Amino acid sequence: MSTAFLSEPRVASLTTLRPDCSPHVVAVRFTWDGRASLARVLTVAASRKARNLIACPGSRAALCQVDGFRWATLEGAATLSDDPHRVAEAVRRYTARYGTPPPDPPGRVVIEIAVDRVTTLNL
Repeated sequence: MSTAFLSEPRVASLTTLRPDCSPHVVAVRFTWDGRASLARVLTVAASRKARNLIACPGSRAALCQVDGFRWATLEGAATLSDDPHRVAEAVRRYTARYGTPPPDPPGRVVIEIAVDRVTTLNL
């Protein structure tokens, strides 16, 4: 897989499952840690994506980054954390990837996806 592609400052679609098992898809900014096989998404605890993970701990999630006919999908078990060190690491990586710090709303948390499946096209 192309780490360079996943380092480009692009958005991706994040898919989580609602409690009724229907998919919830939203555009997000994320970071990829290839060494740890960990994707991170900053959000707030009150968001639908966070509430989906609270309702079903350890459920799977998928991130898909697309650029024309190139794409990568990262899938794995997702967890939600408000641990200040984990959130700070997500902020650090986000700032490095996107060039500016993320918003700092109250209730900020990080979704961490332990990636165990990667699919790609033209990478």
